[in-house]
Amino acid sequence: MTTSAPGSRRPSLTHDELGTLAEMAADGRAARRHLRLERAARAAVSAPPSIRYEDYPTEVGKREIRVSDAAARIANALHLHLD
Repeated sequence: MTTSAPGSRRPSLTHDELGTLAEMAADGRAARRHLRLERAARAAVSAPPSIRYEDYPTEVGKREIRVSDAAARIANALHLHLD
């Protein structure tokens, strides 16, 4: 066995970083919930959305985009007039 110089880091091995099987299983379940794979799987086998015009509203309001004072000053300084 070799010793390393004081202050130097020993390279970590992959298996040294692994948790217990229960911890890894819990991490996998949490990742699955986070990625919402169940929802994607349900959407993949559900009925497709309608393409009929009548099923969608004809009047959809547009979002209001607000430009802050700071953004307006930057745009004006760059000659990108937002007026």
